[in-house]
Amino acid sequence: MIRWMLRKEDWEKIQGVLPSQKGKQGRPREDDHRVIEGILWVMRTGAPWRDMPEEFGSWKTVYTRFYRWSKAGLWEKMWGIVKKRCRQRVTYP
Repeated sequence: MIRWMLRKEDWEKIQGVLPSQKGKQGRPREDDHRVIEGILWVMRTGAPWRDMPEEFGSWKTVYTRFYRWSKAGLWEKMWGIVKKRCRQRVTYP
């Protein structure tokens, strides 16, 4: 069972950053939401990519997507969206 970290509002904002898949041929693309949740799981736990639970898909697919998105500057934009919400939730005494 996947414990989703992204709220609906976050996901809607992130979708605007993701590259379009219209007109692409070949194998069906792994679900972006699931892939992002896998990336966040690795970041949260600090675990190696190979130890990522199978619920998020193939670790290799998730890692490859993270690598490509990072190289293209997309991951930084997505992470910026998630960080904003996380900062709002943190309260200090």
